[in-house]
Amino acid sequence: MVGVKRFSGLVSVGIILACLGPAPVLAETIEAALIRAYQNNPQLNAQRASVRSTDESVPQALSGYRPKVSITASGGYQYTDVNSIVAGNRFHLSGGNYPRSIGATVTQTLFNGNQTANRTRAAESQVSSAREGLRVLEQSVLLSAATIYMDYLRDAATVEVQKSNVRVLDQTLKQTNDRFNVGEVTRTDVAQSQAQLAAGNTQLLTAESNLTTTRANYRRIIGSEPSGLAPGSPVDRFLPASLAQAVELGLTQNPNVTAAMFGIDVSFLNVKINEGALFPTVTLQANAQQGYEQSITTPRQFTASALAQVSVPIYQGGAEYSLIRQSKESLAQQRLNLEQVRDQTRATIVQAWGQLLAGRAQVASAQSQVKASEIALNGVREEARAGQRTTLDVLNAQQALVNARVSLVTAQHDRVVASYSVLSAIGRLTPQVLGLKTDVYDPSVHYQQVRDSWIGVRTPDGR
Repeated sequence: MVGVKRFSGLVSVGIILACLGPAPVLAETIEAALIRAYQNNPQLNAQRASVRSTDESVPQALSGYRPKVSITASGGYQYTDVNSIVAGNRFHLSGGNYPRSIGATVTQTLFNGNQTANRTRAAESQVSSAREGLRVLEQSVLLSAATIYMDYLRDAATVEVQKSNVRVLDQTLKQTNDRFNVGEVTRTDVAQSQAQLAAGNTQLLTAESNLTTTRANYRRIIGSEPSGLAPGSPVDRFLPASLAQAVELGLTQNPNVTAAMFGIDVSFLNVKINEGALFPTVTLQANAQQGYEQSITTPRQFTASALAQVSVPIYQGGAEYSLIRQSKESLAQQRLNLEQVRDQTRATIVQAWGQLLAGRAQVASAQSQVKASEIALNGVREEARAGQRTTLDVLNAQQALVNARVSLVTAQHDRVVASYSVLSAIGRLTPQVLGLKTDVYDPSVHYQQVRDSWIGVRTPDGR
């Protein structure tokens, strides 16, 4: 039997991950893709805006420490007609005047059961929790970016594998037809070659469809079309040495855990805020008013006052007590939620670590499978030349090699993604840890800009 040309499109592992071709000089690296996603992902930018919005809760809470000032002014026309008797004498007074007044009132809360202080601390905890929520989304976006990058490499390499497979199967069919014409094989051999070629075309179409979908998702997550992607590599150098260390780090650094901790702080302070409603409230109010023509007989009048007021709640229908009980239950819920988050984090780390170990073993196994499949294919071809193997045996051995190559590409993809997943589960999938050359978004900058603002409607960026 005439030997089939070697499957030249399926060569080394590194070339497969480089989409079966030489990498361009200005290849897109996975680090560059992560930077682009970190800077431009709309979901991430929306979450940053949400954190900036949460920052404003602190100056709102601090406003309870500050005085409230109001100015009032009035003016109009007043007509008076008065008949009166004083000491037996009758008097009649009538006429019109234009009463006018302007005044100012300043109110300062001196004590309200520490509600303002607790509201401020609660707002600060909410800001910290929002920042941890931002870290959660940052790591989710970076993990999605790394995953879609490797997805595209895998799917593009699979397309090239299937294209090479179709080329070889087409050549096999031609050679089988030639041998059929000279009577070396039967029509069955030709039909088998045709069926295998049709199956190869189907696999190629499926691979191209998957690549199209991946390209669209790449554009959605990264923000640009994939072009000339360089091979990706694992981030094992940033991982702890053992699973125990990974779990220990995750229970302290995972942003889901720290966000739940701040949630407990907020709930505890809400209890104190509601308890503060049972305390007296002390306010100081100063008022000054200048009036003109307040009556026909009073052309000018000035009044000023400064009053301290103490309000002691006795019973308000029981709503304040219900709020206290409700906030205590919310606090207990948040504490239980923290335990749940810790358990989930631990399980996620263990799962990701197991996938990482399995990925390493799968790559080694797939490499052995590819090597063995190449040797088997070459042996089947030699035996076919000697008449000891059929065309179907050659086609099956060739398909086994194709499957092994696809499995190797998938294993390499899973190996890289698993390393990023472990880093994310621990809570260290950040630009700082990865060493990405980009400006890191610092939410504390906006917080410091607005925290002590007394007035102003413009945001720090000028809007």
